Amino acid sequence: MTMRAIMLAAGMGNRLSGSNPKAPPKCLLSFGGKTLLQHHIEKLRGLGVAGLSLVIGYKSDEILTELENLQALDFVQSIHNSDYERGSILSLGCANDVLGWGEDILFMDADVLYPEHFLSRLIQPEKKNCFLFDGDFTPGDEPVKICLRQGEIVDFGKQVTEAHDAIGEWPGFLKMSPEIAVKLADAVQGHIGTDDEFVAYEAAMRDVLVSEPAGTFNYEDITGIPWTEIDFPKDVVHAGQVVLPSMKRFDASAFEAE
Repeated sequence: MTMRAIMLAAGMGNRLSGSNPKAPPKCLLSFGGKTLLQHHIEKLRGLGVAGLSLVIGYKSDEILTELENLQALDFVQSIHNSDYERGSILSLGCANDVLGWGEDILFMDADVLYPEHFLSRLIQPEKKNCFLFDGDFTPGDEPVKICLRQGEIVDFGKQVTEAHDAIGEWPGFLKMSPEIAVKLADAVQGHIGTDDEFVAYEAAMRDVLVSEPAGTFNYEDITGIPWTEIDFPKDVVHAGQVVLPSMKRFDASAFEAE
């Protein structure tokens, strides 16, 4: 079974840019002389992922130029979301056909800096419908959370209500079987069809999660692996000064251990 990645990179990133019209898309922020987009593509190619479907919108011409400069147009399918100023669920809805291709799907957020080992553990064939889970996080309204009860995922989202005995942050990566990917596509269209277009895409993921039998979804614990989501100016500094050197050391040590 081949695997294809879907990445959402259409938004304006107003929390980072302060609505500055000159700000670049977040996937074009540079760390260690490479854009986030280049980091993603190199990791995906290195791990044998068949291709990347990239949903773009804000300053899409700049992203396409970067893809051309990276000689990645043969690897990346660009999908344009003209309604990128609205809810992120519309961006995922633009990838509806990709979700139905009949392949394993690796869903990815574009605004994350992480080591290759982050993905290599997730995409192993034995990992079925698997979320990443980081148990070391600062609680609050901002992180997307995964709640566990007796080792089973029981809730998911920024606001969670189910009783649980463990909780962690979701970094924005999910491996799905073809069957679950189709169910996610249906859930996304259900929200869009009821004019619930400003909701975050995580709502559709939660719909599928809670509707499936226990054991359908699993998680890979990446607690202790360096990574960061980039939402605010302080995150850019943290990514460049802390996460980038840490992830290089982590990948080097993981490679030596193999």
